Amino acid sequence: MPRAQARIDLGAFASNLQRLREAAPRSEQLAVVKADAYGHGLIPMARAAREAGAEWLGVALFSEALELRSAGDTGPLLAWLAAPDDPWSEVAEAGIDIGVSTVSQLQRLTTPTRVHLKIDTGLGRAGCAPADWALLIDTAQRMQDAGSIDVVGIWSHFTVADDPANPLNTVQIQRFQEAVAAAESLDVEHHHLANSAATLALPAAHFTLVRPGIAMYGISPGAGMGCAADLGLRPVMTLVAQVTVVKRLPAGSGLSYGHLYTLDGDSTTAVVPLGYADGIPRNATNVGPVFAAGKRRTVAGRVCMDQFVLDLGDDAAAEGDEVVLFGSGADGIPLAEDWAEVTGTIGYEIVTRLGARVERVYR
Repeated sequence: MPRAQARIDLGAFASNLQRLREAAPRSEQLAVVKADAYGHGLIPMARAAREAGAEWLGVALFSEALELRSAGDTGPLLAWLAAPDDPWSEVAEAGIDIGVSTVSQLQRLTTPTRVHLKIDTGLGRAGCAPADWALLIDTAQRMQDAGSIDVVGIWSHFTVADDPANPLNTVQIQRFQEAVAAAESLDVEHHHLANSAATLALPAAHFTLVRPGIAMYGISPGAGMGCAADLGLRPVMTLVAQVTVVKRLPAGSGLSYGHLYTLDGDSTTAVVPLGYADGIPRNATNVGPVFAAGKRRTVAGRVCMDQFVLDLGDDAAAEGDEVVLFGSGADGIPLAEDWAEVTGTIGYEIVTRLGARVERVYR
């Protein structure tokens, strides 16, 4: 084993996709594998999603989509976040569908392209402003009649789907349906709005496609929806590291930069070779949960660039012992969501920030 390893459970991944399929049985799945498949590895997870039955893949960047095509993926694939100077024609020629929010984006398409028009139903991010929707539809209609594009999808994105009872969800569904109706002349095949949370909890938003992301990786879309187990999901990633140094230090010894942690008594300490250069949050100082030497522990002192320290008390440890930062949540092992809670973020960030220095192993 190397110093650190992210173990990816492909069986858990397939199980999660099945759970999501059961939640939206009448919709095709667009498995979101952007951001290196949320830190799990783009190509292996894309292949696993296809093998598990996902009809579509979705990515943010054109570069991600082209990497999938270079790796041999030939199925339906949507990319939706592009800058003006990105390779629009190359992406279109590769048979990749493109998400479009503005007329100017449509006008960049000089090669016959499959297009998904995006309407902003309330997120206030990408998507066509409602006041400009008629113009976008009209431009798309003229370009489709000319044979330069094929509008195959209309889509949008929820704002608070991780709070299923929030009335804004109903408002967004209604706005989306109105936008679809206004584009009826385009004869669009696919309508899609549901992310992970909506796939699990908002059946009115399922339409022809659902776009699960974080839930595929066994992480809850939001604290208000419960943990992964509550949702029938299994964590896919287990992050482990080998202890590199073990030593006994006297009471009063300070640990790591700034001595933000001081030993109450004589204690065994262990150095874990992961730090903020690997994606471990620096603000996990004195709060990050780990499983080591048979029990749940907490990071002792400042998280450094490449390492942090544990206070093991009188428990025994040796160089090469395995430490689990997060994983299944069983038997004292922390969840990624536990790290998110103590560092003031979300589970998405904990797994996606994991750096390239950590080897991914697929099982």
